[in-house]
Amino acid sequence: MPLGVITGASRGLGRATALALAARGWDLVVDARDTTALDRAVAEFRSRGGPGTQVLAVPGDVGEPSHRATLARVARTLGPVDLLVNNASLLGPMPPLAEYPLHRLASVLAVNVLAPLGLTQLLLDSLGTVVNVSSDAAVEAYPQWGGYGASKAALDQLSAVLAVERADLRVYAFDPGDMRTAMHQEAFPGEDISDRPEPETVVPALLRLVEERPPSGRYRASELLAGVGA
Repeated sequence: MPLGVITGASRGLGRATALALAARGWDLVVDARDTTALDRAVAEFRSRGGPGTQVLAVPGDVGEPSHRATLARVARTLGPVDLLVNNASLLGPMPPLAEYPLHRLASVLAVNVLAPLGLTQLLLDSLGTVVNVSSDAAVEAYPQWGGYGASKAALDQLSAVLAVERADLRVYAFDPGDMRTAMHQEAFPGEDISDRPEPETVVPALLRLVEERPPSGRYRASELLAGVGA
């Protein structure tokens, strides 16, 4: 069975992706900061998978080097890692950049930039595909999204450079677009975001990257979904 590592798998796009891969017979190693939520999600992954599907949970903060080392070590107990989905992200505060506390920006960069690269480095010798979950905030200048947007822009550039340096890999910066997630609600406190699509509707676009393996690059879910079935 192929093996995937998915960070931030207890909710949102990470959870939806893990469910879809389990249903396709993938073994999984997953993490999240909320142990209780992760345990609930793992039970779902196991029930969705077929006989013999293995799902291992490693609770913790992907921004911590020691946690990443543990995550990689656990993954290696199941065999070579075919897919890494760097999904875990930190929104951080949303003041104007003139007022952005630099110590908070350092935390956002640690989770959204350093952690994906660090985990990729640990698993690089067996990886075939890396999906780094990006955002339209990486390419659009939205007021008060400067810290998060800068982190995702940096992640996009890391993805592009790694793809050039390692032609044997497929490296994707994946922009899922707006989704009905807890993080999106956090960005718009008090607003009704029920018009945003559920994460499950975006998963077919991500799966298209995993299964069809187009050239490395930056892909928008909307563009991939428009081509599903074409």
